[in-house]
Amino acid sequence: MSQNRHLPVVVVGGGQAGLAMSHQLRARGIGHVVFEKNRVAHTWRTQRWDSFCLVTPNWQCQLPGFAYDGPEPHGFMGREAIVAYIEAYASRIEAPLRAGVGVEAVRPRPDGGFQVATGEGGYTADAVVLAISGYHVPAIPGMAAGLPPDVQQIHSSAYRNPAQMRAGAVLVVGSGQSGCQIAEDLHLAGRRVHLVTGSAPRCPRVYRGRDAVDWLAEMGQYDLPVERHPLKGDVRRKANHYLTGRDGGRDIDLRRFAREGMRLHGRLIHVDGTRVAFADDLEKNLDNADAVYTGIQGAIDTHIAKAGITAPEQAHYRPLWRPGPPETTLDLAEAEIGSVVWATGFRADFSFVEADVLDPRGLPVHERGVTPLAGLYVVGLPWLHTWGSGRFSGIARDTAHLADHIAAQGQALAARGQALPMAS
Repeated sequence: MSQNRHLPVVVVGGGQAGLAMSHQLRARGIGHVVFEKNRVAHTWRTQRWDSFCLVTPNWQCQLPGFAYDGPEPHGFMGREAIVAYIEAYASRIEAPLRAGVGVEAVRPRPDGGFQVATGEGGYTADAVVLAISGYHVPAIPGMAAGLPPDVQQIHSSAYRNPAQMRAGAVLVVGSGQSGCQIAEDLHLAGRRVHLVTGSAPRCPRVYRGRDAVDWLAEMGQYDLPVERHPLKGDVRRKANHYLTGRDGGRDIDLRRFAREGMRLHGRLIHVDGTRVAFADDLEKNLDNADAVYTGIQGAIDTHIAKAGITAPEQAHYRPLWRPGPPETTLDLAEAEIGSVVWATGFRADFSFVEADVLDPRGLPVHERGVTPLAGLYVVGLPWLHTWGSGRFSGIARDTAHLADHIAAQGQALAARGQALPMAS
């Protein structure tokens, strides 16, 4: 393709958010190209473990124009099925996808629009949509450097299965969704596991006869705009609730794991060779997670009562196990820990956007995906607009809103798009 060719809209990222954006733009006659530096569903393919599955039911897979219609709406797709779903979507909508072409820089032009540098040359564009999520660089704390070289260290994004880990026990740092599910995966395989807990909350899988996600959706929780959330924009910093869709779906109860032999610890605060130190907050972490769990149960009870719904009675969760005196230090050698999994999240990297639109955490400043820079948009971030924004369930609404906003830039944009050929 020629240098500095003009495109009405450039979509950066060919995952579910970028593809959904493509569908909405096509529906409005707006020309565009989707640049994906790897291939469709790359992150799902390469950064998920073998037993990974969705934690939300399949029926919530509501990509625009391609809702899940398989035989298990209340099941939970595994990694390969998720990849197949996204691939099928890209094919169905005939996305103008340029796979293997990365966007290296996005620069605003003085006269409006953008200069877009890619691996295959430069382009200009009237609008750019950043659809690359916010999980780019594994966030491993600096204290990891203090571990001895003979201890295997991997980030959760590189974890695949228990056989990958060295002999001995495994220390999993982080009790969010990934950390808890990886700890469970190791535990079920018979590995000795130490889990470092944090502030992540938990959610029931099934309560009073239905999946909690079904209840929460019926209650409008996934449609709650961020500005109406009690925490407002701060909710974007909160960890997701931990539970699992594995084996048909179930709770993750760290107290039960502890009863079965898993060692739980408070927050990791220091590493010095084989000696590690923990905060004295294990009991608080467990209690806070359970308080969210029972709070969800209580909210569902209230909804059932107000709506006059007939549902089976079910007692609220009661703790199965209480920690003893806090264990604030541990010698990895004495505990025979040969591996550490850092389930400590990611940092965003939007550094290729050469404009003053990033907040202190490196994420684009926006209002419902519309940044302060005219023509620059972002989609696919958690709580972009609602709780559903970072999930398959909310992407249709978010991309429709942005496509309408782009269309409002003028009829000329849509007219130019009619003649834009599909990418091969």
